[in-house]
Amino acid sequence: MVHAIRIHRTGGPEVLQWEEVEVGEPGPGQVRLRQTAIGLNYIDVYHRTGLYPVATPAVPGMEGAGVVEAVGSGVEGLSVGDRVAYAAPPMGAYAEARLMPADRLVRIPDGIADAQAASMMLQGMTAQILLRATYAVQPGDTILVHAAAGGVGTILTQWARRLGATVIGTVGSDEKAEQARANGCHHTIVYTREDFVARVKEITGGAGLPVVYDSVGQATFMKSLDCLRPRGLAVLFGQSSGAVAPFDLNILAAKGSLYVTRPTLFVYIAQRENLVRSAQELFDVVGSGAVRLAVNQTFALKDAAAAHRALEARSTTGSTVLIP
Repeated sequence: MVHAIRIHRTGGPEVLQWEEVEVGEPGPGQVRLRQTAIGLNYIDVYHRTGLYPVATPAVPGMEGAGVVEAVGSGVEGLSVGDRVAYAAPPMGAYAEARLMPADRLVRIPDGIADAQAASMMLQGMTAQILLRATYAVQPGDTILVHAAAGGVGTILTQWARRLGATVIGTVGSDEKAEQARANGCHHTIVYTREDFVARVKEITGGAGLPVVYDSVGQATFMKSLDCLRPRGLAVLFGQSSGAVAPFDLNILAAKGSLYVTRPTLFVYIAQRENLVRSAQELFDVVGSGAVRLAVNQTFALKDAAAAHRALEARSTTGSTVLIP
């Protein structure tokens, strides 16, 4: 029998339950995967707590890697035994096996391990759309990345530096500052004791930044606006400290005709060709060594609650995977 983590109600990590589930045969356009690794992401916390509402009972998880066990009718380009990865709806990655729409899967290239693929798809493709589509980072840009030692932050930092940007990163401790510098941050700011707005103004000579990448939300967002140059862009792509409170849009005018966007990966890769392009660019930068991805924490899938506690305590760095 297949096991999975399910939630029957929203709440703390204790609502994550290890249970037996039924997984049927793939229907038209589907494949059945035997999962080998599952990515842990903050969106899983949002689903568990109800910040992003889901119908229960539900199996969390949006990212994984595995081996194709069976192929439904109408599926082209995939065969039994293929290694594949995904970071897309439908939710349900926290399982030993599952059904997935074939058009949401991409083949894992040789040289990339399953655990690495499972850890990089959601965070890596998020970095790709942030750097290449939401705002196209150019050589000579100076950018700010909040939570620079976290999963997406680690990728953003390395990739942006490869694109020729000067990267400023905020972190919560000296240890994380060291990690961020090792990943290519030119300047690190320990936000627990430094005013990151003042430091950004110092680093830029008062000019401000064209873009800020903010996954922290409530604790940082309004100050992020103060880091921007006129007509700069605040990219809010997460809210690990809580949701940003409603605010008067006239603030954007007063601070320099600023722009704000709240991108989600799943909108950017909704079309198959965009998914393939984003994944291929990610595989290329990882395969070339320009972006190094570290799976720094591994938990058994049945211990998903412990993994969530570590993530919410901000005691993780880099990527975390769950192993069935």
